[in-house]
Amino acid sequence: MQYGHFDDKKKEYVITNVQTPASWSNYLGSTRYGAIITNNAGGYSFFQSAVKGRFMRFRSNTIPMDQPGRYLYIRDQNSHDFWSASWQPVGKPMVQYKSVCRHGTAYTVIESTYSGIQSETRYFVPLGKDYEYWHCKITNTSGQKRSLRLFTYVEYATHFNMHQDIVNLQYTQYILRMREENGIIEQGVNVNLPADPHNLVDEDTSNYSFLGIAGVPVTGYDTDREKFIGLYGDYSKPETVVRGACAQSIAVGNNGCGSLQVDLELQPSESREFVVVMGIGLVDPTGKQAVEEAKDLTLVNKRFDELVKYWHSRLRQFTVSTPSAGFNSMINVWSPYNCLITFAWSRAASLVYAGERDGYGYRDTVQDLVSIPHIIPDETRQRLELMITGQVSTGGAMPVVSFLDHAPGKMQPPGEKEYRSDDCMWLFNAIPNYVKETGDTDFYLKVLPYADKGGDTVLGHMKRAMEFNLQRSGVHGLPCGLLADWNDCLELGHGGETVFVALQLYYAFGVYAEICERLNMSGEVEWAHKQKDILGKNIEKYAWDGDWYLRAYSEEGRVFGSKSSEEGSLWLNPQTWSVISGHAKGDRIEKVLDIVNQRLATDYGIMICDPPYKKEKLAVIRAVLFNERMKENGSIFNHTQGWVVMAEAIKGNGNRAFDYYKSFMPASQNERAEIRKIEPYVYSQSTHGRSSPRHGTSSLPWLTGAATWAYHSAVQYILGIRPEYDGITIDPCVPSDWKEFSVFRVFRGKTLNISIINQVGRQKGIRQLEVNGETIQGGFIHIEKLKETNTVKAYM
Repeated sequence: MQYGHFDDKKKEYVITNVQTPASWSNYLGSTRYGAIITNNAGGYSFFQSAVKGRFMRFRSNTIPMDQPGRYLYIRDQNSHDFWSASWQPVGKPMVQYKSVCRHGTAYTVIESTYSGIQSETRYFVPLGKDYEYWHCKITNTSGQKRSLRLFTYVEYATHFNMHQDIVNLQYTQYILRMREENGIIEQGVNVNLPADPHNLVDEDTSNYSFLGIAGVPVTGYDTDREKFIGLYGDYSKPETVVRGACAQSIAVGNNGCGSLQVDLELQPSESREFVVVMGIGLVDPTGKQAVEEAKDLTLVNKRFDELVKYWHSRLRQFTVSTPSAGFNSMINVWSPYNCLITFAWSRAASLVYAGERDGYGYRDTVQDLVSIPHIIPDETRQRLELMITGQVSTGGAMPVVSFLDHAPGKMQPPGEKEYRSDDCMWLFNAIPNYVKETGDTDFYLKVLPYADKGGDTVLGHMKRAMEFNLQRSGVHGLPCGLLADWNDCLELGHGGETVFVALQLYYAFGVYAEICERLNMSGEVEWAHKQKDILGKNIEKYAWDGDWYLRAYSEEGRVFGSKSSEEGSLWLNPQTWSVISGHAKGDRIEKVLDIVNQRLATDYGIMICDPPYKKEKLAVIRAVLFNERMKENGSIFNHTQGWVVMAEAIKGNGNRAFDYYKSFMPASQNERAEIRKIEPYVYSQSTHGRSSPRHGTSSLPWLTGAATWAYHSAVQYILGIRPEYDGITIDPCVPSDWKEFSVFRVFRGKTLNISIINQVGRQKGIRQLEVNGETIQGGFIHIEKLKETNTVKAYM
């Protein structure tokens, strides 16, 4: 079943049936003032942190899962009928109520029609501001005069720290003080304490937000949740809306809300516009100034246009036109947008991530940087430097790097048993990709501190990462798994060994050698090659099982991922990374990829392992916690899907690479969204595997490494547009029936208009290029060959 469609021209996803099988969300704002909004106006807003700065209340795992939110109730003063400007929370019958939601790049527009009244509300956060706009237009299409009364509704947290608000009620039910001044509501928390709004780490400060309306007079208000909703009411029929008037309630302690009442008299065909303004700060002067500015609708519209231009300019760095419409929609808008949102919030703010992490998880965040250097190179470098300073002097990493109070050189390092073996291995994907994109080779020589003590060059940090795993290797000469090796459900400890990280380390030695060769560091090149040779032989001797690569060894020497294993005999990651790392060569590449295809491939993606675990002891394989074919126990773990595509592209299997890509690509599920459930325009963490009764259903959208690796594998492996130190490579691996396609690419400030011609139906390989009329053999273009604007023809 289809609930909406992609509008590529406007860069929007248009939801035409708002009764979606889950709440389909979008993001507003920035890392300073952020917000989540759904197709039914649910969600929450927060300042700097969704955990420590969440001033709107949000309850996780409810039905529906997005309530409360940013609501606007509309009441007919003659008939006493009422509805909401979004379908929910009132939920009028859909035969009478029509609604469309348009999710765009950092804005959402919700349109509705009911009882001869049209409403259109545009939600966005102006660039650089600590407040949001709900720009609403109400139109009378009924043919008769209408008297309407409107009520806003926001449910406030009693403390900006969501844990305090939701859990510590014996404290937080006594610290809220609401007030109203000149039609603007103020939420105050711990008002007797000094204010320090930019210090969310210290909870013993006062915090404030405001809510106002520009463009129409305020005729009433409520700030007490129980007074507005009623003791036995709910969001679908608040007592105030049923009664028809606010009570001018003021909450002191207990629970606050923000309801402003306005009255509209509309002649037939008449429209009225107003702007709800909600943000951080006191009513005076911050709220008053923001509301006063919003009275100028020309300014409001200008700020919206600036926001759209800002985001669309980011997405113009790389665009495609291919035979696949869904692929085009994803690559031109939703994949990079998904990556940028994940870059902004890591795993800290969504309808599902609801407080369990407040910061940048090391391994996740470093991977998030792989896909975006061509879009935001400066911000990528800043975040890379932050994450590199999250590495400790042992070569391991802080599990989470705080975006509020990280202090390089002063942090307490993790205990030895807290380390994860893969954390700093991801630097070998992220750092070179940034340097190749920008040409900033001096970055390797920049000195940065470790999290705890001392410092080194970026290259030194990378070497320390490899030494960390060399120093923590087991009896087979493979890296120990430690607390986890990317898979949090595989606890191998300091004696068990991980084949996956062994292949990552093998890859890292090659990357390090390439860098050192460019920097004329022959001793380091020799060291890296020697270590790579030793490790490669150990992998060959102890990790190759004859038909595929093993997954791991336990501390007792038990083998996981072997032909002899009853459960989990085949794992995906070692097979894909054997190809990516270059350890698998020749016919072996085809062998491991074929076994993946035979045993792990499904219509919705590639499963993480097979068979799932039912009997295994919990001590090592914690995946047995989950039902079979869910999460780490044999699901389609979407984070890994890009690696399969990369491996197939390296082999030259364009047909299979793209078939795999389509299987997990969200847009492919647009016409069967009732199976997928979640948004068909962004990636998710996992999808139920083959034997699950919910096979094909996905969960945990938006904030996932799946977005990064899907976009990276599409851009650099399917389309094959890869930055190099001295230029750019064009090396597509595509379906044989793609006869022609084009790519627009900005590379180091130069534009490339690339046409790829494939009349002979190849899957991989560039015969020659024509660059501004000059013929070049192969697919590499040196930077010196590029002008400001370039026309490139690539012949497969």
